[in-house]
Amino acid sequence: MGILRIATAPIAGMKPGTSGLRKKVAEFARPHYLANFVQSVFDAVRPAEGFAACTLVLGGDGRYYNLEAAQLVIRIAAANGFAKVMVGQGAILSTPAASCVIRKHRAFGGLILSASHNEGGPDGDFGIKFNAANGGPASERITDAIHARTLAITEYRISDTPDVDLGRIGTQRVDDMQVEVFDPVADYLELMRSLFDFDALRGLFGSGFRLAFDAMHAVTGPYAHAIFERELGAPPGTVRNGTPLPDFGGGHPDPNLVHAKELLDLMMSAHAPDLGAASDGDGDRNLIIGRGIFVSPSDSLAMLAANAHLAPAYRGGIVGVARSMPTSGAVDRVADALGVPCYETPTGWKFFGNLLDAGRVTLCGEESAGTGSDHVREKDGIWAVLLWLTILAVRRESVQEIARQHWARHGRNFYTRHDYEAIAGDGANALMAELSARLASLPGVVLAGRTVTLADDFSYTDPVDGSVSDHQGLRIVFEDGSRIVYRLSGTGTSGATLRVYIERFEPDPAHHAQDTQQELADLIALSRELARLQHHTGRAVPDVVT
Repeated sequence: MGILRIATAPIAGMKPGTSGLRKKVAEFARPHYLANFVQSVFDAVRPAEGFAACTLVLGGDGRYYNLEAAQLVIRIAAANGFAKVMVGQGAILSTPAASCVIRKHRAFGGLILSASHNEGGPDGDFGIKFNAANGGPASERITDAIHARTLAITEYRISDTPDVDLGRIGTQRVDDMQVEVFDPVADYLELMRSLFDFDALRGLFGSGFRLAFDAMHAVTGPYAHAIFERELGAPPGTVRNGTPLPDFGGGHPDPNLVHAKELLDLMMSAHAPDLGAASDGDGDRNLIIGRGIFVSPSDSLAMLAANAHLAPAYRGGIVGVARSMPTSGAVDRVADALGVPCYETPTGWKFFGNLLDAGRVTLCGEESAGTGSDHVREKDGIWAVLLWLTILAVRRESVQEIARQHWARHGRNFYTRHDYEAIAGDGANALMAELSARLASLPGVVLAGRTVTLADDFSYTDPVDGSVSDHQGLRIVFEDGSRIVYRLSGTGTSGATLRVYIERFEPDPAHHAQDTQQELADLIALSRELARLQHHTGRAVPDVVT
């Protein structure tokens, strides 16, 4: 027993400016790799007085290597002098629940073990990130400090103690540190009860309303069983694939129309329930499908903003909204109608944190199926479904009726995202460099019958702290409000992922096209031609279309 100081070498992996580390499981399982990163986090965020009065929250999405990683983090935390680690039972804790627990218990911060929507299993991905005391992803200042430390670390400290029993709720000790194993659902459920009228939602299900929720064998299964079935009275079987599995049942825990096709097919069938929903690996994303209609994440954000006042927590109205730059402009028009500001930020939930902490926005969201509010500092899949259920309970209209009325009032943004996954990094970088060099020549040029009014590499100045984030995506905007946006994503672990976003605004409420891809066909073709996409990537078509 005691503390060991293990000599080690610097690691590579975490990119500066990103909120965490995602790699293949085999990479994390290399000797010292995860330990180096955890020690680097503690070195970068250590207060001057040390961790003797600090609580660390810990948990993950249950993917392969989750338990082993949790035990390692506990021993390193003990060796670094933390007073207490709070860990979800079985090392399970959804990302929004982690934010909730950090905030409720005024913890120093938390380590979340997840690669979000990436595949699991021994050949899949693993990830880890640090969330700060506000419950949100660490700021760029902190993540840059962590990255710098990973390149200079020479040793880590670890307690030479047996594993903690993570299956038993209660308190244990590792050296001088207290380890509290807690019910990962309890605090989150308490928070949801404070935001929504559970009696009204029980009434909704009591009236015969049917929900199909696909937890995708990921972390939201326990939360969905507890809330939808046990608390709200939805019938058994409402929650599908509700047991978290290390390989997510062999599936891909990304709630999009490709990986949740079984749910999509059900919702488009004659036997469709009233609402279909899904969440991802760590519980922060959501998919919403009504009977016969898919609600895009961008439209979902706009419709939630327009109807948020129907939930008790937002009855007084919202003070503002925020969206990531690639997200469609649908919520902008809602904000304008409500007379509240709408902020356009780079992709990444940490950019919403300052706005939420400053009280400038109530709701925020990204086109990648993440929506949330000021109740935590992460996007929140279960919360989004509860807000949709609230809207349906109060309005007593179908998802399709609510969507059509929304478009009639605010107009419709036809919107799609095309993902080119695991492409060669050199090709992806060459594409972005070549297109970037052309941007200055595009304003005033007519393309696909539209005049370009703006072409730039998006830069964001934080209105709260004045920090600047450059190179956040190439965008081409036309006089009619149509857009094409190109962005390299940092969420993959193999090669590069190029995301191309295409959008057209339709003000005519009588225009109800069923095929979004056909509506955007000319802009889709232009997006490929402008970027010489096939030349640079070798791909004629995207891997995923949403």
